[in-house]
Order: sequence, then structure tokens, then C-alpha cells
Amino acid sequence: MWIVRLALRRPYTFVVVALLLVVLGVVTVQRMPTDIFPNVDIPVVTVIWSFTGIAPEDMEKRVVTVSERAFTTTVNDIEHMESQSMYGVGVIKVFFHPSAKVEMAVAQITSISQSLLRTLPAGFTPPLIIRYSASSVPILQLSVTSKVLPKEQLFDYANNFVRTQLATVQGAAVSLPYGGKARQIMVDLNPKALNGYGLSAIDVVNAINAQNLILPSGTAKIGTREYSVQLNSSPDTVEGLNNLPIRAVNGAVVFVRDVAQVRDGFSVQANIVSAGNRRASLLTVLKGGGASTIDVVRRVKDTFSMPTFVYQVSGEYAMIAAAANNGWIDGDRAMMESLLGFKRAGADGILTYFAPKAAEKIKAGG
Repeated sequence: MWIVRLALRRPYTFVVVALLLVVLGVVTVQRMPTDIFPNVDIPVVTVIWSFTGIAPEDMEKRVVTVSERAFTTTVNDIEHMESQSMYGVGVIKVFFHPSAKVEMAVAQITSISQSLLRTLPAGFTPPLIIRYSASSVPILQLSVTSKVLPKEQLFDYANNFVRTQLATVQGAAVSLPYGGKARQIMVDLNPKALNGYGLSAIDVVNAINAQNLILPSGTAKIGTREYSVQLNSSPDTVEGLNNLPIRAVNGAVVFVRDVAQVRDGFSVQANIVSAGNRRASLLTVLKGGGASTIDVVRRVKDTFSMPTFVYQVSGEYAMIAAAANNGWIDGDRAMMESLLGFKRAGADGILTYFAPKAAEKIKAGG
């Protein structure tokens, strides 16, 4: 054959090509992401509108329906939409055709959502827009506990310090913490005092909004120098909000402290996390669609240098179990290899549905 004759005439060329293939193959194997759970790219974008206190009927008629109509005229390649309206929350799932460019769709949805804010009830903020992926599954959980810190400070620490460090881990996505109490500046009204001064809650709201502002004040040029001018339009401390005047009643100025108390508090707690009989805040780390579970585990462990426990997601367990039941793979070997992969990545413990079966195999010396 011609290729044999060519190899005999130029043996060194074929030796170099063979060595090059070996080197490239080794490099490719080392850099290839290792994962059992496949990368499932589903073109779905979720739009979440939130407004505390709004009824489901109003959310549907005033927000969700208006948004759906706007999406149909400005967003390309929509296959269908699904929506759900709940108390204070409206969720719209936009499904796209398989060939759609999801990045462009997210940009279009973001643009039209910003434009819709003008037509929505006053007080609405831009929606949370999430690109959904079936491969983004939770693989790690980090618990933040303390013997001395209150629950609101635990949540604040987990959200503003731990979560920001996880954001730098390649391939990891982190949701808001569970448990703890979200920090808020609370204004506790005294109804009897308000009634005695002839005031209402809206008077207190308007007074605080009007006197707690960050305003551009410009500069003042004096001689050869130009100075920045700062206005005293916002109190420096939470206690300073108590000293804001509301209005004059019968010749006397009524301050916020006369009818209310402003404090550094927390919002209504919606979930509780307990670790070691102590209140805690829990962070869930999700694997990005194209990332390797093992690589994410190793990077998180390297970032915090602490004991790390990982999840083997139910989808991966179901895939291995189904393939073993059909006789396509050796179930025991696939189970142990999937668990050993987490161990090689540096995991100190694994939470898995295979736990009883794996324990029996390890005990038997397998």
C-alpha cells in the first residue's frame, strides 16, 4: 500500500508523528474533565419577580402576564413559556428551541425586563434572571456555626465573607445561605404614640425616606483650589435615624424616637439550620454545567483547607444503578470508582445512596 511505502521511505517522519500523538494523547487525558454525570444543556431561562406582600392575583395580572406578552414580541426562538404566581413571587420559565442562543436570549429578557419596570407598580425592582442547567447540581455544603455570634451575624458572615470566597472557585456556583436571619434595619412603630401625635405609619416612612439620602452635591471652587462638597443627608449610624424629625405637632417637633424605635435587626426567618445542637447557616455549592465534580471538590478544599464532605447526586446514583441492573456495566466496580474519585479529589466524607452497599463491600475487603 502507498502508506506503507511512504513510511519505509520516510521512517523518521512517522516516528516523530507517532511520538507527537502519544504526547498529545497524554496531555489530553490529564486535562480532560472527569465526571460520571453528563453535561445536559437545556435552553431554559427562569425570570423571578419578587415584591413583598403582593397577592398572587395581582402578581399574575399586573406582572407575570405583562412580562409574558412582552417576551413573545422581543425575545427570539421561544418554544413555550410556563409561569407560576405565588404570594410575593412570580416565576416565569422560558423554554427555547434546541438551536437557540441562550446568551442572546438572556440579554433580550434582561433588556425588556428593565423597560417593564416603568409600567409595574411602584417599588418593583429588576427580576432575578437565571439560566437553568440540569447539570448544575449540589455537590458540597458548608456549615457556619458559632458559640457566641447570634443568628443574624452568622447569616451575614456566610453571605458576605464565605460566599465571596467561593465565588472565585472555578466551576462552582453558590446560592444564598440557608438558616440564620437576614440582616435588616427595622423600624418598630408605637401605635399609641402615633395616635397621640395624630400621625400615621406613612408619615414615619416619608420622613425617613426624605432624610436618608445619598445625593450628588458637586464641588466648590475657592481661589485656586476645588473642594468636594458633602451634604449631611444620611445618618452615619443606625441610632442616628431615631433623631430624624417627622413634623411639628402643636408647636413641638416630633422625632422618630418619639413614635418608633430604629434598630439593627433582621427579617422574618423562613428556615432554620441546626448543626451540633447549635443554630447555623448553610451554604450549598453547585457544580457548573461544564465543570468536573472532582475538580470543584479539590478547589473548594484547597481554598478553605478544612474537612470537606461531598454529595453524590441522586442522578448519578440512578444512572449507575440502572446501567448495572441492565447488565451494561459492573455495578460494584462503577460504584467504587465513582466514590474513589471523590476521595482522590480530597473529600473527607461522601454522602451517597450507595453508603450501605459500599460499607458492606469495604468490610468484606472489596
